[in-house]
Amino acid sequence: MRILLVGAGGHVGRAALEALQGRHEVLEASRKGDIPVDLRDESSIRAMYEKAGTVDAVICCTGSVPFKPLGELSAEDFRSGFEDKVLGQVNVVRLGMDRVADRGSFTLTSGVLAREAILTGAAASLANGALESFVLAAAPELPRGLRINAVSPSVLEAAPGYFDSFPGFTRIPSDVLGQAYVKSVEGIQTGQVYELG
Repeated sequence: MRILLVGAGGHVGRAALEALQGRHEVLEASRKGDIPVDLRDESSIRAMYEKAGTVDAVICCTGSVPFKPLGELSAEDFRSGFEDKVLGQVNVVRLGMDRVADRGSFTLTSGVLAREAILTGAAASLANGALESFVLAAAPELPRGLRINAVSPSVLEAAPGYFDSFPGFTRIPSDVLGQAYVKSVEGIQTGQVYELG
């Protein structure tokens, strides 16, 4: 398969890349990658697809949100996180439906904060929950047998800088995370959220 991996440079993207490269042709897209893309810019997403050509699967491992106490989060903070993590990934699907081969797939990335809370995580919880709801709603409407799923990991073992913010949360090994992307790309399910941790 030809797989377009958006956000290949981060911890999550690297886990997906390690699990899929060698098995498939993986095209790497990121702000500074071989295929440049800024998910806040629709023209940049279109240019990414132009450069990549037709693919069999798209994996999105991107999106940043602000982490601040609820009382300090502004409307702009919520808007910024929503536009970056949610609308960016939604636009990858919306603008990519004609770029993915029949019976291909999209895999988005949400996170454990869609179902569990941490201090300063309200904006992230909003974004992750919205992404997972989008996957459930979009799955039955995608054309040509296209599938869509989300991978929703807890904190990663490879990211110890986050451990203090996620006390008691299960830490996910990179290889376990990578296999969730393999399952989404190579499997047959759609409309699923693969919860890890």
